Formats: sequence, C-alpha cells, structure tokens
Amino acid sequence: MERRTLLTALSAWLAGVTAPAAAQAKAPFPLQKSEAEWRKLLSPAAYAVLFQHGTERAGTSPLNAEKRPGTYVCAACYQPLFDAATKYESGTGWPSFWQTLPQAMGTSTDYKLIYPRTEYHCSRCGGHHGHVFNDGPKPTGKRYCNNGVALAFVPQGDPLPALRT
Repeated sequence: MERRTLLTALSAWLAGVTAPAAAQAKAPFPLQKSEAEWRKLLSPAAYAVLFQHGTERAGTSPLNAEKRPGTYVCAACYQPLFDAATKYESGTGWPSFWQTLPQAMGTSTDYKLIYPRTEYHCSRCGGHHGHVFNDGPKPTGKRYCNNGVALAFVPQGDPLPALRT
C-alpha cells in the first residue's frame, strides 16, 4: 500500500473515531426507533450487530446451512433484503449473497480496519448487515457477506412478516 493511501485511510479512520457524536450522526432512515425500543425488540446479539456495527463469530449462524427457497428479511424491521436464489457458499462462515433486492440496501465507507471497506445497511431502518466485496460469483461479482443474526429467513410460501412500524 502506498504511504499516501495509508495516511489518507488512517486520517479518515481517526476522524471517525474522534469526531463528536453529532458529527457522526447518520442520515435519517424511514423507520426511526430509540435505542430502548430496538433493544426491546431484538436479542442482544442482533442489537450489537445491527445498531452497534458488531460482527458475529464466523460459522455460528444457523442460516449458513439454510438451502430452501425463500426470502431473507432484516431482523430489525422485516424489510425484504435478499432472495434465497442469490445465496451461495462463500467459505467465509457467514451467509453470503451475490445480489440484494432492489432498493433494499444503502452503503457507506467503513474505516474500522484502517483501510476502506464498503459497509451495507438496511435502507429502511439503517441496521448494519455486513460488508460487500468484489470477489463474488457471476453475474455480479459481488459478495454481500452478511451477519446471520441480522437476518430472518422466510421460506417460500410463508407470508412475509408485516414491516415493523
């Protein structure tokens, strides 16, 4: 990595770490809830991933073994995010997909590991789901590496849950 690239990434990371909370505030998402409301609705592990940008341990999600047709929805607000037909085995230990549903996700740049990564989040509630990489299969070449605890699976034929309000 070039010195200039490293210094730029380090500066951006430090700015994010040291900026006051108001400066780090995200754009508002259509579904807004307080921390207490989200904590009441979610397991501690799901809250940590979705709203504290945590990461579940690789290989721990039961969704890794899920092979049925259906839809993966956001565990926080139930917005549909992925069609099960786009899921594939990436070998990473997390559920991985090569495409999201239209308008389901937003992205931002994450410098937590110093170098920039593309984080993606639910476009409805802002919940953090994972990171997208350019090493996935055709046709998109993308790997949406998702925390399983941030998802819920709805088998084909079952009704999708009503969106949380």
